[in-house]
Amino acid sequence: MLPWHVLHWDPGHCIFLGIFYAAVSVLGLGITFVTLKSIKDYFFGGEHH
Repeated sequence: MLPWHVLHWDPGHCIFLGIFYAAVSVLGLGITFVTLKSIKDYFFGGEHH
C-alpha cells in the first residue's frame, strides 16, 4: 500500500512518513553530491594534496 492511499491520517503516520521522507531526501542528496563530484573529478582531474 502506498503512503498516499492511506485513508486515515493520524499523527503517527505523519511523524513516520516525515522522518522517512527526510531520510530518503538526505540519502538522495548525498548520492547526488558524490556522483557529481566523481564526474567533476573524472573530467577535470582529481588533484590530491
